[in-house]
Amino acid sequence: MTGLLGGRAVVVTGAGRGLGAAYATDLAAHGASVVVNDIDLTEARAVVERITAAGGAAIASGHDVSVHDGAAALVQSCVDEFGRLDGLVNNAGLYHEALPWEENPAAIRRAVEVNVLGALYCQAAASAVLRAGGGGAIVNASSGGMFGFPTVSTYAATKGALAALTYSSALDLEDAGIRVNAISPMALTRMTANALGRDHQSSTEDGPPLAGIEDKPPAAVAPLVTFLLSDLAAGITGQFLRFDGRRISVVTTDAFADHPTVTAPAWGPAAIATAFDGPLARHLQPYGVERRIAPRIR
Repeated sequence: MTGLLGGRAVVVTGAGRGLGAAYATDLAAHGASVVVNDIDLTEARAVVERITAAGGAAIASGHDVSVHDGAAALVQSCVDEFGRLDGLVNNAGLYHEALPWEENPAAIRRAVEVNVLGALYCQAAASAVLRAGGGGAIVNASSGGMFGFPTVSTYAATKGALAALTYSSALDLEDAGIRVNAISPMALTRMTANALGRDHQSSTEDGPPLAGIEDKPPAAVAPLVTFLLSDLAAGITGQFLRFDGRRISVVTTDAFADHPTVTAPAWGPAAIATAFDGPLARHLQPYGVERRIAPRIR
């Protein structure tokens, strides 16, 4: 099949519905052969049926990416079916809300298993194949939730982990010709339909971060993933991109800049407090969707 991704094969996890289904569908429309992975195999098969009905190539996978052997088998299924692997979209994820002292240990563990271990296991398996094949691309689905929303600390932590994974893996895989990028998509899905961001308003914006999300379908976000998996994105790696189907932005890190600093020959708690009451006070960072002023200078 011809197209931007003609002759290539891609694995998309969590692709039975929502954003994952949109990614898989758009990738196939641009010529890629796609493994549509979802723990709900019925939904994965439904996406495959839509892709093949439109003339695309796809197979369904019900492998559990939170299990190492499941992730490895998923990647191998792409090689077995299509003879190659050129890209991976780590989209599978679980979302839940809870106050820290009300968290369910089982829910925490499952979120980490799917959101973090799933991405790690899939990357481990995929990178070996991509490296042997001369390169490719990986896209990790992070979230704006990592920047601070109330009652989503577990979810935010797992999505922050994917951003960190992206930065480090981009370094490790660059010489192998493998690009790694993270995205923070904004679209109306079953998860975001009742998410906190629809109600909580940032002090620096005119409305809640997810205001107007009903006008942002997953299909509008999918082209970013297609772009990142294509040769059009050559040279773009280690980036965190936010996209709502209309506005795309690069999330800056500036991790190695000259940060505000105070130096002294020796420190004690009182001297440190003086530093934070003095020159460092104005540099304390705001946190979360509802914050504009840093805590010590509110």
